[in-house]
Amino acid sequence: QLRLVESGGGLVQPGGSLRLSCAASGFTLNVRAIGWFRQAPGKEREGVSCINSSGGDTNYADSVKGRFTISRDNAKNTVYPQMNSLKPEDTAVYYCAARSYYACSDRPYDYKYWGQGTQVTVSS
Repeated sequence: QLRLVESGGGLVQPGGSLRLSCAASGFTLNVRAIGWFRQAPGKEREGVSCINSSGGDTNYADSVKGRFTISRDNAKNTVYPQMNSLKPEDTAVYYCAARSYYACSDRPYDYKYWGQGTQVTVSS
């Protein structure tokens, strides 16, 4: 069974940090670009960041540049978004997704495999 599983979400105060994880089972991630998306209540799903298959290229939405970083460990079949200086507007369900291609895309329909999502809540 092909699965992506996100973990690491939770409740954090403004200015705090969280490290999410996206682990794959049933298939390998090392030839695939991995994207992170988020969806807040009443809003459309938006691209947050992406890392290409080798880890040599990363993209970030303007709203998270300078605060979020994404890395991958292909030996562990896992991708790690690090989220720092979190703001209340970062509150959303965060999803990881895998493409059947090595390069990044910020379009959700370019991604074939999706995780179930993990809730991130930034609140005091």
